[in-house]
Amino acid sequence: MDINYKELIAKAFEARKHAYAPYSQFYVGAALLCKDGSIYQGCNIENAAFTPGNCGERTAIFKAVYDGHKDFRAIAIVAGKDDEHIEFGGPCGVCRQVMMEFCNPKTFEIIMAKSEDEYIVKTLGELLPFGFGPENLA
Repeated sequence: MDINYKELIAKAFEARKHAYAPYSQFYVGAALLCKDGSIYQGCNIENAAFTPGNCGERTAIFKAVYDGHKDFRAIAIVAGKDDEHIEFGGPCGVCRQVMMEFCNPKTFEIIMAKSEDEYIVKTLGELLPFGFGPENLA
């Protein structure tokens, strides 16, 4: 199954509309593609105490895992201060580590998008070389 980047990016833009970012005003949406073709959306959710907040990528992953999915193909990320200032937003280090728990770093694709036509695709391994995952504990 090929990945429809435009569809996944559109879903990330849709998810971004639900972001709760009253402190940073930096809104993130994510759309996670499972191996079975289902898509889970997530947004960032900030907190006045800062550390209890959650990133959009982890929100999508945690929702999918809750529903029993643990095999993922790709995630699209859309980020920016407002609709006119969307940037190529890569996942933070914590999100990359969570991805290592469930995703093959050689094949899992991370799509960082400014629009449905302007995006960068990298594998998890490219963004987290020498990552630490479950296989390290085997």
